[in-house]
Amino acid sequence: MSGYIPTVQQIDELHRKIAPSEEAYELVHTHCVIVATIACQIVRRQNALFTRRCTLPKDAPEWGDRAVTTAATATTAAGDDAAARDAGQSGAAATSSPSAPAYLVPPTAGVTGGHVPPRLLDEHLVLIGGLLHDIGTYKVFKHDGTDGEPLKFSGKKYILHGLKGYKYLLKEGVDESIAQFCRNHTGVGLTREDVIRQDLPLPPDDYVPMNLEQEVVMYADKFHSKSVPPKFLTVDAYTKRAERYGDENKERWLELVAKYGVPDIPALAEKYQMRLI
Repeated sequence: MSGYIPTVQQIDELHRKIAPSEEAYELVHTHCVIVATIACQIVRRQNALFTRRCTLPKDAPEWGDRAVTTAATATTAAGDDAAARDAGQSGAAATSSPSAPAYLVPPTAGVTGGHVPPRLLDEHLVLIGGLLHDIGTYKVFKHDGTDGEPLKFSGKKYILHGLKGYKYLLKEGVDESIAQFCRNHTGVGLTREDVIRQDLPLPPDDYVPMNLEQEVVMYADKFHSKSVPPKFLTVDAYTKRAERYGDENKERWLELVAKYGVPDIPALAEKYQMRLI
């Protein structure tokens, strides 16, 4: 570890230091709080599933693809082809619609579905990462609240916000493990191939999560938009957005939905009094 892990107070100071205006701070910081909230809810669900792993039947939908494989193998061995087909259909439903299977573990922290993770996740790390992941967006405003115009992001520069946030945190002495939450959350995993194929204004490299905690924050980020006014997005709403960048991008998103489950976004939209699409 070459840097420090900021406290919640220090995180707020990092936001205020870089924010060009109070309006910009309110928009970006509130978004980070919401994403951190969603991410922590997802972590609690993941950890609840991990804790229950020893009591789950081998064909439980919480096992994801592993449940499909186990069920198909068992039924085929018994010569029950019809049951094997049913198992395959159940697996497909688990991938495309995480709310379809009859999950044995009830919702946790408002999150339904998801698959058993390989380990317990660090909720404190996710909280810090979520609160800082979009701090680079202060650097990509076209109108930042200081010119009398409504807040507006620069479309051309926006893709750079993750890298700018990463560099800002490193410059401020924040540890690499935290700064990576900025760098590695754009879209649903921005690869070197994506950068080159889409001719993005980024150094050709992989900007993908390095661990489960970063992936959770990346996933949670997709449920809330910093538009003016800000809004929450359902799974279906973001699926349509992901589809704009091709079928592979859409499939990555749906895999994340199946893996981490679905947060109660309508409840959060009501709590924060923001619109839901």
